[in-house]
Amino acid sequence: MRPIKLLIILAIFTFSFNSLKSQELNIINISNRTAMSLNGSWKYVVDPYETGYYDYRREARDERENPSKSEALFLGYKAQEPSERVEYDFDKSENIMVPGDWNSQIEKLFYYEGSVWYYKKFDYDFGAEGNRQFIHFGAANYEADVYVNGTKLGKHIGGFTAFNYEITSLLKEKGNFVIVKVDNTRGFEKVPTINTDWWNYGGLTRDVKIVEVPATFVQDYYIQLAKNDPNTIEVSLELNGPDKADQSITIEIAEAGIKASFKTDKNGKTIGEISAKKLQLWSPENPHLYEVKISLQNHEIADKIGFRTLDTEGSDILVNGKSVFLRGISIHEENGIKGGRAHSIEDAKLLLGWAKELGCNFVRLAHYPHNENMIRVAEEMGLMVWSEVPVYWTIQWKNEETYQNAEKQLTDMIFRDKNRASIIIWSMANETPVSAERTEFLTSMINTTRSIDSIRLISAALERHTQEGTKNTQIIADPLQELVDVINFNEYIGWYAGLPEACNDAVFDIQFNKPVFISEFGGGALYGYHGDKATRWTEEFQEDLYLQTTLMLEKIPQLRGMTPWILSDFRSPRRLLPEIQDGWNRKGVLSEKGDKKKAFYVLQKYYDSKKLEYLKK
Repeated sequence: MRPIKLLIILAIFTFSFNSLKSQELNIINISNRTAMSLNGSWKYVVDPYETGYYDYRREARDERENPSKSEALFLGYKAQEPSERVEYDFDKSENIMVPGDWNSQIEKLFYYEGSVWYYKKFDYDFGAEGNRQFIHFGAANYEADVYVNGTKLGKHIGGFTAFNYEITSLLKEKGNFVIVKVDNTRGFEKVPTINTDWWNYGGLTRDVKIVEVPATFVQDYYIQLAKNDPNTIEVSLELNGPDKADQSITIEIAEAGIKASFKTDKNGKTIGEISAKKLQLWSPENPHLYEVKISLQNHEIADKIGFRTLDTEGSDILVNGKSVFLRGISIHEENGIKGGRAHSIEDAKLLLGWAKELGCNFVRLAHYPHNENMIRVAEEMGLMVWSEVPVYWTIQWKNEETYQNAEKQLTDMIFRDKNRASIIIWSMANETPVSAERTEFLTSMINTTRSIDSIRLISAALERHTQEGTKNTQIIADPLQELVDVINFNEYIGWYAGLPEACNDAVFDIQFNKPVFISEFGGGALYGYHGDKATRWTEEFQEDLYLQTTLMLEKIPQLRGMTPWILSDFRSPRRLLPEIQDGWNRKGVLSEKGDKKKAFYVLQKYYDSKKLEYLKK
């Protein structure tokens, strides 16, 4: 059996303050564990100069042995005497809802980029004696410094990945408080970098909860079909705790008549295989999920897991051995109806429901890891998924810290979602300019991904160029084509390159016998703005662009799918045209409110034809 390498990055932070050593700890399947939600109303303080974190010499207050109670906001201190100087008061501060971004909740913070302090008081009802507690954050954009009862737990970097800290020794029954400094300031060295094309929503944008587990618990597991083998389930398990060695762990899939036990080594890990005959395989047509139970002594965790095989053969993408055409759409994690960052199951059902109505069997979740609700709802709906990290446009390819940040976001994304049958593509980057440093950067990310997940396909959204000396021959001049499983590229012929009639004589010269996938195409239109097809920004212009583009792309013999840009209009500070854009990217086939533009029906009709074509194969 091939060993399954499940990488867990442990970011260690050491602080002199309170002499506590904390570490981020990835824990799989948080949503199905015993937990107390901290969602709801929090207090907040806007701190653009970071006065609560740095002193006037720009030295971090939380690195001092005795930080000033007057200004160190992470202490959550209340004045004890009328004469005391304390220059903040969370109890008197305004409220903000979590999960959620501050931009869409508070008008004065609509464009704000900087630090905001979050504060919440809570009591805690402990479970069994000896249990451990972790505080979990689904995401915080972009950096989060976390404190519980005045003690710093650590700093998380990356706005779209989950993180946890153990708080067992800090928690008490009454009078707890958690403080988080969230900073969404953009930076050249960050991932994404300073320049993007989406709204920089700041805050605690996903669920916050306290998770309780036994002293020794199942921290991680991988339970998926072996490559091209529908009769073998590969298993990897990892325990965390003082009694992790030589433990028996049982996996039960009652519906499939499966029950198997595995014994951990001295490090609390085990790998193995389970023979599985006649499983109902997960597919878009039959998104069957099995209830899987993992048991350790008196501790049990359940998950719903689908099983499917995935491979490529020449230019075909094979799901359960059958060639598929990926009828997709790109989606940002934004709900334009209510405004702001999407995060809930209801948000996921809304966005993915629109995709299903369009005729999709696939979605590209751009340009960063989306919340877990999106992944799980997609799996239940029978939507295959492209998941990516925000290595976007031009970042600092030579900066080692930037690389470590990107790789950490990548491995965190894979860790959380590696048991989701819906995910078929891990994407490394979007529209990055070719250079030796960039290719080395992305090659390392590809190698890391293959070392963790040997099953799923790897790709990146590349760029097309017109070949020199030709009128309209399109090529992808990128060495990454050699390394990826699927050749994906973005093209905007008819929008950024000429007008829609430029599609008529475009020829794509792709030399690789691999699946080709168009990760973006399209153009902007304001819903309800009508005119002839030669008038830009009208629904008719966008409609014609979609007609001409799909006809053009059909000429590519290796074409196996597409995710036009984008499902619905979304906010972007780059989009400045009055009366048309007004801060919105208008390339959606739907308006931000879900109104269907004419291009929606063009794409829907095209997908109906591709569905029938592949049913006949």
